[in-house]
Amino acid sequence: MPFPPGITVHPELAPYLADLPPYADAFQDIAATRERFRKLLAATPADRTGVRSRRYDLPREDGSTLTVEVYRPDGIEDAEGSPPGGALPAVLHFHGGGYAIGRPLPGQDKTALALCRELPAVLVSVEYRLAPEHRYPAGVEDCYRALEWTAGQAAALGVDAGRIAVTGNSAGGGLSAAVALMTRDRGGPALAYQSMCVPDVDDRVAAEPLPADAEDVPVPWINSLRTMHRTWQHYLPRGAAADAYAAAARAEDLTGLPPAYVLVCDLDPLRDTGLAYARRLMDAGVQVTVRNVPGAWHGFELHAPRTRLAREMTAHWTEHLRAALYPCAAGD
Repeated sequence: MPFPPGITVHPELAPYLADLPPYADAFQDIAATRERFRKLLAATPADRTGVRSRRYDLPREDGSTLTVEVYRPDGIEDAEGSPPGGALPAVLHFHGGGYAIGRPLPGQDKTALALCRELPAVLVSVEYRLAPEHRYPAGVEDCYRALEWTAGQAAALGVDAGRIAVTGNSAGGGLSAAVALMTRDRGGPALAYQSMCVPDVDDRVAAEPLPADAEDVPVPWINSLRTMHRTWQHYLPRGAAADAYAAAARAEDLTGLPPAYVLVCDLDPLRDTGLAYARRLMDAGVQVTVRNVPGAWHGFELHAPRTRLAREMTAHWTEHLRAALYPCAAGD
């Protein structure tokens, strides 16, 4: 099964191809997909060593609540009015999952836990509303609300309001890009950094036709492309066109945005749109670090987490996030 022209699988990942599951439409039965994901997470509890967390319910204008979970390293106490020198940076983590699934179990956001320990930082895991029950702009407005709350509660959370970043993978990367645009346009809290891994930033990828020989295209490629089609069908309101806060690549002006990190994978239909967005950020005067993972597919680290390629990828984006939040230490 050849990949699209010019692209080959990384030798370290080749043994994993045979074990990949066949394509399954995650959107056909959203409730069942979410339940399968919940059971998968419950089967492998996260490592909470050195980290504690607390959940908060934030009121929305309609009377409902948005839940966020705040992870902090052990030994860092809530300190009302604590001086900036004793505060930690904060990172808002927006989970992936096609804007429809992927919500971590309470206290089990593995990305937040790992970053909390390794940066270190206060991590805010945002349980934004999911499509298709809550289509755009519900999810991204929740993410922006969480940013406002984090900045407003910085002293109580022991957070340095001058060092707040956003990060996410796939749909979470798209939400990170959108929140950066929103806070710039609305005069909201300043962001120190936006870290976007395999970001879903352009709905136009869903307009690309599926190959006529789709059944002969390798699983990593066609799974991702089919899923992108379904993702945008469920995320956007029926019949509505995407704007810049739905798909950041639609933004006409990218000036004045915070420094960015964009990670893409060779065998991912989101690669070209991610690279194009990174280039436009550069052209707008934004400092951007770009990383391409050769011969890897979207979410490959879930199937091959112990490979050198997966470990190097995680270390790279984590270190760049750390350097952005601890610029003095990075320059020592």
